[in-house]
Amino acid sequence: MSKITTSEITEIISIDQLKPGMYVKSFSDNNHLSIKSEGYISCLESITQLRNADIVQFVIVPDKEKQTVNVEKVFADIKTRQLIELKNNSLEKLAISFDSEMKKASDLYKNAKLLQEKILSQIRQKKSINIAEVEESANAMVDSIFRNQDALTCMSRFQTKDSYLIEHSLNVSILMAVFAKHLGFDKRLIQEIALGAFLHDIGKVLLPSDILNKQGTLTAKEQSIIRSHVALGLKILEDSPSISHVAMTMIQEHHERLDGSGYPNNLKRDDISKYGKMLAIIDSYDAMTCDRPYRKSVHPINAFKKLIAESPECYDEELVESFIQCMGVYPVGTLVKLNSGKLGLISRLNKQKPLHPYVRVFYNIRLNQAIPIKEVNLSESKYKDQIDCCIRPEEFNLNLLGFFKTAFID
Repeated sequence: MSKITTSEITEIISIDQLKPGMYVKSFSDNNHLSIKSEGYISCLESITQLRNADIVQFVIVPDKEKQTVNVEKVFADIKTRQLIELKNNSLEKLAISFDSEMKKASDLYKNAKLLQEKILSQIRQKKSINIAEVEESANAMVDSIFRNQDALTCMSRFQTKDSYLIEHSLNVSILMAVFAKHLGFDKRLIQEIALGAFLHDIGKVLLPSDILNKQGTLTAKEQSIIRSHVALGLKILEDSPSISHVAMTMIQEHHERLDGSGYPNNLKRDDISKYGKMLAIIDSYDAMTCDRPYRKSVHPINAFKKLIAESPECYDEELVESFIQCMGVYPVGTLVKLNSGKLGLISRLNKQKPLHPYVRVFYNIRLNQAIPIKEVNLSESKYKDQIDCCIRPEEFNLNLLGFFKTAFID
């Protein structure tokens, strides 16, 4: 998003004067708390969400206002979305099993990766991207999460070093949707959140790869280049008025920190939206739990400890606690070694007994051989197995992706 210069004329308006196509520079609520957040108002639904959030006053830039579609079409689009929402609400009641959803989730993940590759290629070629395509993909993933969130959560645990930029944004989108669902957000809002997370790092595609993948400490100049990815991402999307205000806010704020040490605007606690605070947590979590060209990943439990240690200075302490509750002590998709010598993958959480999840065992290291795949509930007394530790596939020379495909998809 282009930076507003001091020569641009601004105007203060009320929520009742706000309309689609207007460019907002900042807004304030009933308590006169001013929040800096720039972007276009995409539709009437965005205004309704702002009204429901008790936002009453806006600073706009009249010269940047865009022409919007006619009112009849806007209402027709809203009506269509309402009908779709009714359909989705009916589908949500028909939750399905992990195994049943896994094949669909695998296809969704594969297609979303291809889409991410496509839009990054388009950005490199300075071509415009089709936001509608991204919205469709994000919405499909949210639908899967409402059917059985463990399937896509499991998919998010399988990453490759060479595809970090693509898989990171996709995984963050999945985890943001799961977290928002855990917090009880409206499904339409969860779709906007998933979209913002899917696009949050697109500016990085324009950065030099040698700096992105540099091993060792970055120089001050290199750090400045890395930090420019936020502005680059906003700039890429500024000509996409259909993208929601929530999504743009998330992209702008995902590197802000509560103590003001973040970037690009050194925002502090009350100036950062809840969505920005959520994305900061999950962006950091996924970055820590993924292998990178310049460092090894850490196990989820160690990433949780890091987030806790840096709260409340950097991260919202209450949201960090909620995120850990959402993911579980051993997140779905985590590879573990049991004290019996069996290896398995966490397949389901146990909300009542977080330390005793469901594990799909497939290998016995004492026998040094594969065993019949079986899901066990560690909380049941007949199973004496307990989790000894989290492990990495390379520690046992395992083709984890091959096992995963056999155990969950084929």
